[in-house]
Amino acid sequence: MKITVSPDTFALAEVFTISRGSRTHAHVLTVRIQDGEHEGWGECVPYARYGETLENVTALIEGLKTPVDRNSLQEMLPAGAARNAVDCALWDLDAKRSGKRAWELAGLDAPKPEITAFTLSLASPEEMKLSAAKHAFRPLLKIKLGTPDDMVRLEAVRAGAPKSRIIVDANEGWSAEVYSELAPHLIRLGVELVEQPMPAGEDDMLAEIARPLPVCADESAHDCASLASLKGKYDVVNIKLDKTGGLTEALKLKKQAITEGYRVMVGCMVGSSLAMAPAVLVAQGAMITDLDGPLLLSQDRENALFYDDSGVHPSTAALWG
Repeated sequence: MKITVSPDTFALAEVFTISRGSRTHAHVLTVRIQDGEHEGWGECVPYARYGETLENVTALIEGLKTPVDRNSLQEMLPAGAARNAVDCALWDLDAKRSGKRAWELAGLDAPKPEITAFTLSLASPEEMKLSAAKHAFRPLLKIKLGTPDDMVRLEAVRAGAPKSRIIVDANEGWSAEVYSELAPHLIRLGVELVEQPMPAGEDDMLAEIARPLPVCADESAHDCASLASLKGKYDVVNIKLDKTGGLTEALKLKKQAITEGYRVMVGCMVGSSLAMAPAVLVAQGAMITDLDGPLLLSQDRENALFYDDSGVHPSTAALWG
């Protein structure tokens, strides 16, 4: 068994801005695992918020002892981007070895398209209104907030896209007081969900205040072990493969979260279709699917995922799984 890892860069269609900064390119790592006859591959996006870089994630992957399988991998690497790329590559490798699709190996029903959110980048209210109008044909928009002028921006988006469903992501930029103050206005404007209003580790007040619309844990939720800390504070769990450390843990987290009474959102970092493909399996039946990474790129992988009015379609075997 041979594991190789290489950096890849994809130009974005537009500058992408959140409260933490802006970017013009998506920088990812591509992992390939060969067993002599077959090759599987996976992708991850190292995330600085969690102390990950292209360099230290590459080192983790290159330090793996082989052979490795999906079960042993869970003990060899922690949850995070490195394990995600390797785990997804192993799922793809096992699919090619067996001649079956990854969803069959996971014991899942055949996947179907899922309506996905489309993210509007943080900008001036006027620019966000124009962007919302441009994408008003999309059924679900996600608005990046977390600034002192959030209400002006949200009002502008709603004016630009009066019929679209809306969710918002505060990216840890609010306090409990700000959330409580904004909540009635969010409901008035038809917002269906708020992601991570308060910083992870400083969100205990969410258990003490009224939550008139669903609050989703993103930075506060990583893998199954993190569920215990969410009790009483959150209504929805955002599952991202770069946080769970791959499809294996993501499927476990989805099952456990639902068992414990949470609803599920399936999200992504800004990556290519290769990163989204395994996440589409987790997104089946989710409350919210947010797998718009490829829609934000000006270029993508070959055999890219197909998006239409039905949403994001499952991958072909030519791409992954």
